[in-house]
Amino acid sequence: MAKTRGFEIVSKYQNQDLNLPQRQTLASAGYDLAAAEDIIIPSIWQLNFVRIFRMIRNGHQLYEKDYELAEQLLQPVLVPTGIKAYMPEDEVLILANRSSNVVKRHLNLPNGIGVIDSDYYNNENNEGAIFVAILNYGVRPMRIKKGDRIAQGIFVKYLKTDDDQAIGRKRVNGFGSTNR
Repeated sequence: MAKTRGFEIVSKYQNQDLNLPQRQTLASAGYDLAAAEDIIIPSIWQLNFVRIFRMIRNGHQLYEKDYELAEQLLQPVLVPTGIKAYMPEDEVLILANRSSNVVKRHLNLPNGIGVIDSDYYNNENNEGAIFVAILNYGVRPMRIKKGDRIAQGIFVKYLKTDDDQAIGRKRVNGFGSTNR
């Protein structure tokens, strides 16, 4: 039987005792994705960009270097899962936050959802390794341990328009790789 959709461990994490994502109940739509290694997600409130917000609030002149510093500091942490996903061409893996992340851990996916396209699998630049972008809006750093569930992946079939014509670019990366 040919494989249709599923998960595999990427080469970098082979033999590192990772588990493939699983659904927790019969009615669960999402497969729980876990962190592949220990990582600390800093609180956004402890980053130096807060100085910029104080300057804005107090009506101070901001310069380009101030904006660049704030944008550089306020980046999500990319948490490696150590896995990749394969699926038919007309499907996508949606990465969604876990409700416990928001309520108990103050962690959020800054883009709302992540989108893993079918052609991301085994791409030549990073093998299709899935990372979860996370921001910590809590007041203290959050420690994520290897094996902690950090997001859920949901396979979804998508539709194309009647006049769809793919541009035909070859995927070479992730996180905005098809931007021009």
